[in-house]
Amino acid sequence: MSETLEAQVPALRARDLGFRVGGLDIIRDVTLTIAPGHFLGVIGPNGAGKSTLFNLLSGVLRPSAGEVELDGHVVTRRRPAERARLGLGRTFQTSSLFNGLTAFENVRLAAQAHRGGSGRFWRPPRPHDADSVRAGEALALVGLADRASRVTGLLSHGDKRKVELAVLLASEARVLLLDEPMAGVTADDVAHLSELIAGLHREGHTVVMVEHHMSVVVGLAESIAVLDAGQLLALGTPDEIVANETVQRAYLGQPL
Repeated sequence: MSETLEAQVPALRARDLGFRVGGLDIIRDVTLTIAPGHFLGVIGPNGAGKSTLFNLLSGVLRPSAGEVELDGHVVTRRRPAERARLGLGRTFQTSSLFNGLTAFENVRLAAQAHRGGSGRFWRPPRPHDADSVRAGEALALVGLADRASRVTGLLSHGDKRKVELAVLLASEARVLLLDEPMAGVTADDVAHLSELIAGLHREGHTVVMVEHHMSVVVGLAESIAVLDAGQLLALGTPDEIVANETVQRAYLGQPL
């Protein structure tokens, strides 16, 4: 796997990444190299530093040490909006949508923001402008064309997750950071979201996903990184990680 990754410019790379608060290392010496189109799952016990790692990769936090690269460009000091314009998209454990707007309006805002729109966000859009078309296409791709006009706050939790994915598509993100996309959704929605994310990967998106549903991670990811106490404990194929006794001990001795 390493030879393949080194043969091309990585879509995303963390190099010796560290984050320290009050003398405590939350993330320490994490290095990950993710090739274009690759699907990396990130797992670890609660408090392992998974969301902090995503915050460092997306620019929400600035690292105490190390660098973040996107498509070969160092973006360590770039803000989240700048990284988003360069093709990095991120979802959060809790919804970051505007619940008072419709699904369509949320996704259209993302399309407009991507091309640099600002002051006209809240004016009624023309029905066939480029941003509206892009929003409609993104909602159709995630299976929400028939719910585009619904107020987002009234959608099911699973449908909100789909709107979040549509937001990433409308912003033309190529690298997707998905932070626990299955959290709080029903069993049926887990299956639907899994297939949707698999489809995005098949279409060429690079995906990095934090997820507690091990069956989902094993079924979707090409490789899995395990964090424990802020450090990279293991990195390998799903089969290698499931069979790794050190990883099992990190999960309190429970088989994965």
